[in-house]
Amino acid sequence: MVSCRRSELSHYLDCQRFAASSTWVLAVAVGCSSSSSGPAGQNNAAGTPTVITNSGGAASTSPTSGGVAVVGGGFGAIAAVGGKTAGGAAAGGTNSGSGVGGSVSVGGNVPLGGATSGGTPSGGKVAGGTATGGTGTGGIAPGGAPAGGKAAVGGTATGGKATGGNVAGATSAGGTNAAGSGGCLDGPAVVVPAGYNLVWADEFNVDGSPDSSNWGYETGFVRNEEAQWYQPDNARVEKGCLVVEARRERKANPNYQAGSTDWKLNRQYAEYTASSLRTMGKRTWQYGRFEMRGRIKTQAGLWPAWWTLGVAKEWPSCGEIDIMEYYAGMVRANVACGTATRWQAKWDGAAWNVATFTDKDWQNKFHVWRMDWDDIKIDLYLDDKLVNTSNLGDMLNSDGSSPFKQAHYVLLNLAIGGVNGGDPSNTAFPSLYEVDYVRVFQKQ
Repeated sequence: MVSCRRSELSHYLDCQRFAASSTWVLAVAVGCSSSSSGPAGQNNAAGTPTVITNSGGAASTSPTSGGVAVVGGGFGAIAAVGGKTAGGAAAGGTNSGSGVGGSVSVGGNVPLGGATSGGTPSGGKVAGGTATGGTGTGGIAPGGAPAGGKAAVGGTATGGKATGGNVAGATSAGGTNAAGSGGCLDGPAVVVPAGYNLVWADEFNVDGSPDSSNWGYETGFVRNEEAQWYQPDNARVEKGCLVVEARRERKANPNYQAGSTDWKLNRQYAEYTASSLRTMGKRTWQYGRFEMRGRIKTQAGLWPAWWTLGVAKEWPSCGEIDIMEYYAGMVRANVACGTATRWQAKWDGAAWNVATFTDKDWQNKFHVWRMDWDDIKIDLYLDDKLVNTSNLGDMLNSDGSSPFKQAHYVLLNLAIGGVNGGDPSNTAFPSLYEVDYVRVFQKQ
């Protein structure tokens, strides 16, 4: 993300079709250091999900000089091209912040993030021990199909769970793009890419609380000095969507300690609440195609994300993949690994200014974010457009190990404020982050 997010993980962690038209220009910052960071289906009218096997087409990329990639049909401008920035310059690419939460500079510019107080890790890296994580297997419903009625494979949904085995249905030569203003109940059919199996999905078909066999929660103040108090109450499933709701409401901090230098303890109240869901200890995967169809708001102070963390080692040596992240006016796609300095990440990131998008209604539409991950590279897509590629061989920890050759779990969260999120005081609440589905495919 060329940013300082996700540096601080919770105490048991062991570790983004923009508008069609114009040209997409990506500024990819490889090897910059950070000091603070941090599939499409619906029920048809009869209630039986449609499954389509896709045979089709890949996006093309043409690199240009200066480390800037031009990627097929477009959306707008870039945060950093040839070292230029939107929003200020950092001196000589150095870290100007204190502790583990300083400014991040990319090519001598793009300061992102902020300084911590007292040199302590802001972002809540690993506080108080290593994570147990777990090595889950990715969890498959009966017959190899995922849980959730929308994504039935080889048959109809029974009792909200998909049953059956092999994919049955028509073949499509088209892509999987499911962007648009339609909601979760009128989305596209499930598309299983050629050569893949659908191994897990949550289609969010059953109203109520999210499926506890898939999702757990982070709670309280967690990372990056963010303003929200995380709690399960802000997540619900309704009308085919997972809804993560950010609210402006006061919440007493039960861990409050007057005079503490720890930001998690010296705040008597949180002025906002939200939710962070994760599959840690329940579902993990190594390699595959990961897809999420969702709708995010882009007002000041909001920080939605869909990302992964590895099950072994502390952050960032566990590896972080930000498939979708938004804050400070920028949509981002990033990969991070560890460095010789504890809690300091090496980033391979790309970012785009939403204000430059041709589609001025972008935030009111659903978009599809995707990751294709194998033992060679990670490709990140937005609405079938390749937006960032990270070669695993370039993203190694200081000990030579690859954090991306291990299982990862996924997180869906909506943060507010903090070192990167911006000032939410003039933003209307409640604000919703809506997710139609999350799907994982793996090669046959």
